[in-house]
Amino acid sequence: MPEQFHIVPEAAHNALIAAAYRHRGFHADEAADGARFCAEAARHGIRTHNGIKALHLDHLFGSGSRGCVPGARIEEIPSRFAAAKIWNANKKLGPSTAYRAMDEAMRLADQYGVGTVSVDNAFHYLWGGGYVMDAAKKGYLAYTNCTAALAEVVPFGGKFPTLGTNPHSWGFPTTDAIGYPIIIDWATSVVAMGRVQQLKREGKPLPPLAAVDQDGQPTTDPHRAVSLLPFGAHKGYGLSLINELVGGFVGGSLPTIRNRWDRAEGDKGTCVFFFQVIHPDAINGGAFAKGRDQKQNVKAVLADILGHGNSGAMLPGQLEAGWARHTATAGGLLFSAAEIAAFNELATEAGQPLWDAAAFRTVTI
Repeated sequence: MPEQFHIVPEAAHNALIAAAYRHRGFHADEAADGARFCAEAARHGIRTHNGIKALHLDHLFGSGSRGCVPGARIEEIPSRFAAAKIWNANKKLGPSTAYRAMDEAMRLADQYGVGTVSVDNAFHYLWGGGYVMDAAKKGYLAYTNCTAALAEVVPFGGKFPTLGTNPHSWGFPTTDAIGYPIIIDWATSVVAMGRVQQLKREGKPLPPLAAVDQDGQPTTDPHRAVSLLPFGAHKGYGLSLINELVGGFVGGSLPTIRNRWDRAEGDKGTCVFFFQVIHPDAINGGAFAKGRDQKQNVKAVLADILGHGNSGAMLPGQLEAGWARHTATAGGLLFSAAEIAAFNELATEAGQPLWDAAAFRTVTI
């Protein structure tokens, strides 16, 4: 159904988000990174991971707890592999760490064809799709996964939540072919916990078989949802398990104590990130049919997939690209009335002027 949104100037949004981060002790560059990330999430319609979620997560598990340290410095761990970097983030703000890691992975890909950055002792970076989208727009194939802030997902066939929502994010440089990068980005649960929080704010139900209550019974009431279920049963479970295994190889510890500092004494309760960037030239076999070059071949492949009566099929990243067009047309970032109220709670905390919803133009989408 159509929904009305308030059009908030991006500068006003970024000023509030940066002020909220600075109020919590983050340095100016970290606050700017946080504002940049939150603006990109809002620009692309990622309402589950916008500034409200970012600062709520920081309050619960970051600077408001023991999971994130304002002003922390990233430490590079010696590696014998030139194209593979290993970092100790020392609990630095997640977006600040992730932007730097993706930039480094792109630099490595320019030099070696492929680059990876593994990050230990991290604080959650929120929307992985934003980082791979940035790389894809610059012409790279990019991937990232992370271990989520908490173990909130029940493994397939189990009863107790021992996995994170553990997202995977892929970005492909397809702008020349279709007008936007293909972004395959998903949590490995049916919904992310941010979606539960959003639906709670909006007074809307969860989809069936997405969450369970405190008794382990399925519920569509976001107020009763305690734990989540993996999508696709054993398939989503397997994908979630990948993140925990990669994290285990990098240095991450037990998922059930992640960000639960009362249980992590003498252990580690931090997240783990993994980034990989591939330069298209590094996988170019050259033998494309009918004299096509690499870009033309990718375009032909996509055209075949969407042909044969499949013109109504949707490509991953299409919704985000569409929302970015709505944002550009509106001339500002789009937020619901409930979101405006949530932002005003942040403004009160940071001692900033409240947003007057009536002062913003509106658009119905």
